[in-house]
Amino acid sequence: MREQKILEVVAALIWQDGKFFACQRPEHKARGGLWEFVGGKVEKGETKEEALIRECREELGVDIRVQDVFMDVLHQYPDITVHLTLFNARFTGEKPKMLEHQAFLWVTPEEADETVFCPADKEILDEIRRRTLHG
Repeated sequence: MREQKILEVVAALIWQDGKFFACQRPEHKARGGLWEFVGGKVEKGETKEEALIRECREELGVDIRVQDVFMDVLHQYPDITVHLTLFNARFTGEKPKMLEHQAFLWVTPEEADETVFCPADKEILDEIRRRTLHG
């Protein structure tokens, strides 16, 4: 089996009133219809923070303030291996627009079980629940 290249990706964990922001992937893309945290690939020459700011502008038409790292996850899909860095972040002004995703919502940690997230996000959701339920 040949070794897969690891793709560096970033995402934002954005909270509002006890709920976090989730986006639904477009049907025509890999893992279409699944829910995820907003973000995407880190391009050559970008820092992770710069990539996350760019992705939020491209996908939602919003500016964000990137804060500290919530956690890192390494996940192997059949077609790709991703190293996902999830940052705590917040919107700094305008409301998100659906430029790329087919839907978005604010979800509580408890409601996340009823929403089908990308497999790479399972470990993150477990950690969110652990931190919010146990302080």
